[in-house]
Amino acid sequence: MRISLLLSVFFSIFSLTASAQQIEIQDTLSNREALEKQQKIDSLYDIVDLFKDIIPSKKKKEDKPKKRSAISYLPNINYNPSIGAQIGIKAVGGKVLGNQPNTSMSIAAAALSYTTRGIMVGYLIHDIYTPSNTWNIKGNVMVAKAVGLDYGLGIGEPLPNPTEEELIINNPDRKRFVNKFTAYTISERIYKQLFPGAFVGAGVFFELKRNLETVGSEPGMSPTEIYSRWNNFDPQNINNNGLMLNMQYMTRDNPNSAYKGMYIDVVMRMNQKWLGSEHYAYQLQTDFRKYWQLSESRPNHVLAFWNYGSYKLGGKLSYIDLPGTSKDPYARSGRGYTMGYFKGLSFFYSELEYRYPILRNQFLSGVVFANVQTTNDQMGTKLFQKWQPAAGAGLRLLFNKATRTNLCIDYAFGRFGQRGLFLGLNDAF
Repeated sequence: MRISLLLSVFFSIFSLTASAQQIEIQDTLSNREALEKQQKIDSLYDIVDLFKDIIPSKKKKEDKPKKRSAISYLPNINYNPSIGAQIGIKAVGGKVLGNQPNTSMSIAAAALSYTTRGIMVGYLIHDIYTPSNTWNIKGNVMVAKAVGLDYGLGIGEPLPNPTEEELIINNPDRKRFVNKFTAYTISERIYKQLFPGAFVGAGVFFELKRNLETVGSEPGMSPTEIYSRWNNFDPQNINNNGLMLNMQYMTRDNPNSAYKGMYIDVVMRMNQKWLGSEHYAYQLQTDFRKYWQLSESRPNHVLAFWNYGSYKLGGKLSYIDLPGTSKDPYARSGRGYTMGYFKGLSFFYSELEYRYPILRNQFLSGVVFANVQTTNDQMGTKLFQKWQPAAGAGLRLLFNKATRTNLCIDYAFGRFGQRGLFLGLNDAF
C-alpha cells in the first residue's frame, strides 16, 4: 500500500513537472517567435523613422525602444479623377485581438474629408476578428454629400440605330454628366468560423440617396432619368435596403498588404421591399484575391491577382446603385478610370499586379499592374462581349511598419483619354 502510494505521488509529481516543463517550453517558443517577429519589424524603416531622422530632437533616448503605435493618423490628402483633390483627416489602425497565427489582424479606418468637386464624406469602416477567428464582423457607416461623374450605361460599345433615349444612355461619345445627391449608408455583416479560414454569415444594409439631380442635362433626359423611366424608379429619392448571406475563406497573412495566401468572399444581396427598397433585386457578389510570394529573403516581392464580380440574378436595381468601375466595397477597382465610368446590370473585373522591392528595409517599393472590365446593359450588349483595359505603375512608401500600411502613389491610364494619379493608404487589394 505504501509503495503504491509512493509511486502514485511520484508519478503525480513527475506529471506536474513534465507539464510545467512543457508549458515553459511552449512559453519560451511563443516568446521567441514574438521576439523574432518584433526584431523583423524593427529592422524595417517607415515614414515615422524618416521623420525622426529628419528631426533628431524627436528621437527619444530610451533603454528600450518604444513599441510602434498600431494607429496611423494623417492628413487625408488625396487625388484621383473621380473625386478631384481632397483634403481632410484620416485614421487607420490594425490590431490582433488574439494569439497569432490563429487570429487575423483586425483593421478599422475613419475619415472626414472635402474635395474640389464639392464632395463631403465622413465614414467609419471596420473588419474585426475575435480571438482564434471565432467571429468576423465587417461593416461601415457613411454620410456623404456626393458629386458623381456619370458616363452612361454599358461598356462604351456603340449601338446600331439607337433611339434618342438609347443614344443618351449608351453615350458612345463619353459625354460627362454630373450627378449630385446626399447619401446615407449603414452595412453590417457577421461571420461564424466553421473551420480555420472558412466562415459563413449574414448581414443587413441600408443605402439611401436623397435629392438626386443631374447637372447640365435636358429636363428628363439624363441617363439617370431615362433608366428610372424604363424601370419604374423614383429618379430623385432612392432606397437600396436588404439582407445578405455570406461565405468567406481566407488564408492571407495581412489585410493591408498581403505577401501570401488568398481571400474569397461570396455575398448574396437581396433587396427587400418590406425594408424600404422600391423593387426586389438579387445580386451575387464575388471577391477573389490570390498572392504568390516570390522571395523568402525579400517578402514584399509578390505577384497578386484580383477578381471582383457582381451578377444580377433577378429583380431591378436603381441606376445609381448599379455595379461598375470602382464600385467594389473599398472603391479600389478600375485604376485608370473614374468611379462608375462603366456600369451595368452585371459587372466582371480582373487585375494582375506585380509588387517588387526597391530598398531592402522596405521603405520604398514599386508596383506595375493591368486590369480589364466588362459589363452588360439593357440595350443588347452582353457580359463578356466587350472588354475595356487599363494599366499603370506606382510607388509604395512604408507608412506604418507595425501594421504593414503603405502610402500608395499610382499613375494609371485607360481608353477614351482616361488617366490620372491615384493616391491612397494600403494596397488596392
